Amino acid sequence: MPQTKAWCKTRQVMILIAWMLSWEVGSESIHYTVPEETESGTFVANLTKDLGLRMGELAARGARVVFKGNRQYLKLDPQTQDLVLNEKLDREELCGSTEPCMLPFQVLLNNPLQFYQAALRVIDINDHAPEFPAREVLLKISEITEPGKILPLKMAQDPDTGSHSIQSYTVSDNRHFHVLTRNRSDGKKFPELVLDKALDREGQAQLRLTLTAVDGGSPPRSGTTEIQILVLDINDNTPEFAQELYEVQVPENNPIGTLLLTVSARDLDTGSFGEVSYALFQDDDVNEPFVINSKTGEIRLRSALDFEAFQSYHVGVEAVDGGGLTGKCSLVVQVLDVNDNAPEVILSSLNSPIPENLPGIIVAVFSVSDADSENNQEVMCSIDDNLPFLLRQSVENFYTLETDRALDRESQSEYNITITVTDMGTPRLTTQHTITVQVSDVNDNAPAFNQSSYTLFVQENNSPALHIGTISATDSDSGSNAHITYSLMPTHDPQLDLSSLISINANNGQVFALRALDYETLRTFEFHVGATDQGSPALSSQALVRVLILDANDNAPFVLYPLQNASAPFTELLPRAAEPGYLVTKVVAVDRDSGQNAWLSFQLLKATEPGLFSVWAHNGEVRTSRLLSERDAPKHRLLLLVKDNGDPPRSASVTLHVLLVDGFSQPFLPLPEVARDPAQDEDALTLYLVIALASVSSLFLLSVLLFVGTRLCRRDRASALGGCSAPEGHFPGHLVNINGTGTLSQSYQYEVCLGGDSGTGEFKFLKEFPTLESERKTEESPTLRNSFLFL
Repeated sequence: MPQTKAWCKTRQVMILIAWMLSWEVGSESIHYTVPEETESGTFVANLTKDLGLRMGELAARGARVVFKGNRQYLKLDPQTQDLVLNEKLDREELCGSTEPCMLPFQVLLNNPLQFYQAALRVIDINDHAPEFPAREVLLKISEITEPGKILPLKMAQDPDTGSHSIQSYTVSDNRHFHVLTRNRSDGKKFPELVLDKALDREGQAQLRLTLTAVDGGSPPRSGTTEIQILVLDINDNTPEFAQELYEVQVPENNPIGTLLLTVSARDLDTGSFGEVSYALFQDDDVNEPFVINSKTGEIRLRSALDFEAFQSYHVGVEAVDGGGLTGKCSLVVQVLDVNDNAPEVILSSLNSPIPENLPGIIVAVFSVSDADSENNQEVMCSIDDNLPFLLRQSVENFYTLETDRALDRESQSEYNITITVTDMGTPRLTTQHTITVQVSDVNDNAPAFNQSSYTLFVQENNSPALHIGTISATDSDSGSNAHITYSLMPTHDPQLDLSSLISINANNGQVFALRALDYETLRTFEFHVGATDQGSPALSSQALVRVLILDANDNAPFVLYPLQNASAPFTELLPRAAEPGYLVTKVVAVDRDSGQNAWLSFQLLKATEPGLFSVWAHNGEVRTSRLLSERDAPKHRLLLLVKDNGDPPRSASVTLHVLLVDGFSQPFLPLPEVARDPAQDEDALTLYLVIALASVSSLFLLSVLLFVGTRLCRRDRASALGGCSAPEGHFPGHLVNINGTGTLSQSYQYEVCLGGDSGTGEFKFLKEFPTLESERKTEESPTLRNSFLFL
């Protein structure tokens, strides 16, 4: 017997697998069928063939199978791309009593996006046997019950459907009863026990029958329950309900304990035989959500209703009098849908990150569903209006999220997109699902310098490889697109060898001076720096850089006038009659530096006669500070300092010799407007010395005689003047400016002075007297003891 059952079961599975291979292609979708409880991994269909695609196209386009909800009943074989079962299917769990059991799904293809509608029908197999709600049923029947009396019985339950559900009821052999199989309005079958022969309590007070329910499977399955019949004494009236069928509609959100309705039955008997109690004939006493008050007939909710689980209930109501007679009616409860399920968003695919600057990119594919019905199931899908994205509905409840325009990563690199789904029920329920989309960078921004131009300062005489500044640029791109290298651009100045002056660090833009710079040679120069990113294509920009070389106090002042000559010191003539503030001479100096380094000041460091002369600090003019007297020495030596304003300061010194002369006054000594050339004066001086020496040789005797005579007659005057002079009125008479150039007349004067008191003297030769503002030059010979003055 077990072998026969196993063979039958194997045969049944083979037949069902044969059904599984069948599919049909309609105008709307493709249907596949598969028996329940089929093993996972069983072949269902060749999708490539069914969809008319090329071999390998499913894998190339990233085909996916999408069911509603979170269950994945089918999958694509990664090797063959065949459609196979992903798990065992239990039809009763998936669809309950609904027939046919259809599981709709979609086949989703990418690149380009394409949908195919399909459905999987789960075929019922006879995997459940009928089962009665109780193992034993007690019936109380009066002995006066007439033959033909129908006694209602509780029907058995079988989760299978169609031919596999309960087909008939049978009762064990007996003389008094047979059973009828009736069809309920929903197609289910229930038993009724019919009395064939009157009962005799005195003959048999109790009977036991076996009620059997048989389904239509092959082989059939069955379930049994025991019926115990007690024969009651005479009670000739049974309870009767006011109506045979009660119908009520109940919203699914009614709270537990809600009164649905009140049933009522009456019994014409009196006493205990007329007292009625109520009970429910429910298919499953434990799980049915109703309860009745046995005395009042009030039917209330025992547990919450769920429209999505059961839309209606068929309940039998029994009224029993005190004598055990019963009456029966039916109750149909229709569960009304309430919008108690929020919409659900199921994300099928997400494309992140997405490149910037490309509009119309599909970012995500998702579906929406609602477990409610009618208007409660209709949904609206939206996203924020201020986002650069839009929603497109593809097929049924599938949507695509696409970019509405080109994105800019530099403005916003990440978007949090909230998908809002709202149903049309009352009240409306809303579900929000947020996805995060990253934007990848494209090299669309050239480097930007922090400044349009740069000015760098460097002190002259700098050390080689000195860092003199940094040129900085930024790039708003990211990664290698933002990596910047710096370079020196070619210069258009052929005289500027930029490569020998500066260099730039390609990585950080630091500028270095390659050698020491000289302010006096090169004060400023310009060049351009280029900044180039590492993107593809590479983008670049330029900035102008100006380098200013700062002056260092590296040059001492240089005296232009008077020129210093160790062998022939410079001598100025000063009339003894000069007033205070008389301009003796003017020291002219320059400094090759600039700015405050070239600001010169003049200072009198040392003088033969302190307080007689002063120097103006800003222009170098040497002037007398007081009137001259006869006690003042005839010859003065002045040491002047010329100092700049640098740090540290640099200086130069100049020595002046001033010779006091009688008879000269400032009106007779105008200086030429233009300084004479010192080289020409030295040539003339040499010539004059030769002439003077020749004259001295020939006139020596005459000079001695003249000296003696002068010494005798003018001793007092010579001692007062501290020297010798020409006869009064003679020397000044020839110092006349005849051409306006400040030179003397073409005749020369000679004077020989011998100082008898000392026995020593000086020899001097004076060339033409220049003006006060021009250069004066006097040559001294310290080896001669006597002074000779040639005019």
